[in-house]
Amino acid sequence: MSANSAPILITGASQRIGLYCAQRLLDEGQPVIVTYRTERSSIEDLRARGALAIAADFSSEAGILGFIQALKSQTPSLRAIIHNASSWIAEQPEHEAETFQLMTNVHMLAPYLINLHCAALLEQSAVADIIHITDDVARKGSAKHLAYCASKAGLESLSLSFAAKYAPRIKVNSIAPALIMFNPDDDQAYRRKALNKSALGIEPGPAVIYQSLRYLLDSPYTTGTTLTVNGGRHLK
Repeated sequence: MSANSAPILITGASQRIGLYCAQRLLDEGQPVIVTYRTERSSIEDLRARGALAIAADFSSEAGILGFIQALKSQTPSLRAIIHNASSWIAEQPEHEAETFQLMTNVHMLAPYLINLHCAALLEQSAVADIIHITDDVARKGSAKHLAYCASKAGLESLSLSFAAKYAPRIKVNSIAPALIMFNPDDDQAYRRKALNKSALGIEPGPAVIYQSLRYLLDSPYTTGTTLTVNGGRHLK
């Protein structure tokens, strides 16, 4: 693998998996553009390492289009777009429509519009990729996060459509993680329950997502595919 002079865009990179992937790409000398919703010290750290950080609100069409305009003013090309930005909200009585709209805006409308409006930037790179970070939960559904699950399933469907639309110039794939890393406030009972859901029963950490990302970026013959990174949850 050699670094490309065109930057890779990672949405939602202020923490967890997005932050880790941005750091790994920078380690390899790859120019990176990141988006963030909340200013954190991690964003300043990425800026100090040379990343371009753009504030973005994907909860509305106006916010998404505003980001696209800002992005185009900052770079003439992109090596890849990694759609990692996400929101995890359960349905609340009397706010179901609001939750559904937010989930579809963040997980579907933002990738949809960014892919459509930024394809020309990707076409400036000799090799180009779009990678959607979906969720393994879309495989079986969720009784507690209906809108979240439906919007992630929709994002996976968008991967297939964009793969067909942009082939052979741009490869489009998905990564569908299950448990990757716990939050610091997750208690032991929750951790045991979550670990027991997979055949491998481990908390793998964000490196496994970067490995999947790296494979998709480097493979010349993979498009319209979902890499499931779930530790064998489908086996239990």
